[in-house]
This record gives sequence, C-alpha cells and structure tokens, in this order.
Amino acid sequence: MAGETRMTERDVLTVTNALLHAGLDAWIAGGWAVDALVDETTRPHRDLDLAVRSEHLDGAIEELGRLGYVTSLDLRPVRMVLAAPGGRAVDLHPVTFDATGFGHQIGSEGRVYEYPADGFSTGRIGGRTVPCLTAAQLVRFHLGYEPQDHDRRDMALLRDRLGIEVPPPY
Repeated sequence: MAGETRMTERDVLTVTNALLHAGLDAWIAGGWAVDALVDETTRPHRDLDLAVRSEHLDGAIEELGRLGYVTSLDLRPVRMVLAAPGGRAVDLHPVTFDATGFGHQIGSEGRVYEYPADGFSTGRIGGRTVPCLTAAQLVRFHLGYEPQDHDRRDMALLRDRLGIEVPPPY
C-alpha cells in the first residue's frame, strides 16, 4: 500500500460521527472493527467497511456526499463503495433486519451474510466509542475463503488480545 491513501482514525470518526448525528445506523466492520475492539490502530486501512441498516442506505450516501464522497462502485443490493478526493473510501454493506433484530446482507454469487442480534457491539477508535461488529461476528465473516495476510493478522489479534477462538487456517 506504499503511496496509497489510507483511511485515518480521524477519517473514520468523521464518517461515523456524521452518520450518528444524522440518526443513521451503521456499524464498523472489517479491519477497522478489529482495531476498534482492541482499542488500537494496528495496521493501515485503505477503506472503511460499514454495515448499514438497508433503509438508511440512501441517507448514508447523502451524508457521505456532504463529506465529499461520491459513488465509485454500485453493486446494490450487495454493496456500494464511495470514494473521496485523495483516495479515501467507504464500503457500505446494506443489512436488512427482521422483527427479532436478525440481519441479512445479500452477498455476491447468491451468498447471504447473517448478522445475529448479538453480532453488534462497540469499540474505541482514537479514544472515542464507536459502533462496530463483535469479534465473534468478525470471525464468522472470515470463514469460507482463503485468508490474506491481513486477515490472518486480524484474526490473530482477536485471538491473542481478546481470547477469541479462531478456526483454521487462522
């Protein structure tokens, strides 16, 4: 990622604060969620993954637009990527919830990602509390594909710092 723009703690907090103040539900996912759970930025991140309540997606796009983000990839209903000047990006994953609080996200190739009601938590980025996915939820999302080096590092952090069991090949 040398020479590549990265999302900073400040960028993450700017995005999450804007969505929160607009009353929009969004939870940090991916590598930033790992960092939020261990309360430390442990590696560079090229984007911010957010699970967004599907009915809040349009509002999230509008709020991010106010911050200079524009759609760079639209694969709805699977995901959307919005990019800002300088190469920063937010990857939105729309989640539809049922009456019990169980969420579903449509994935590519017919896959469906499940978000149990207990899959949501909070963590800390830059000293601020932020909504994010739980460690158990992050582990579930790392199943079923060949991990990259950053995936292995992220799962090792959850194991070593939080005592979370991670399956092979992690």
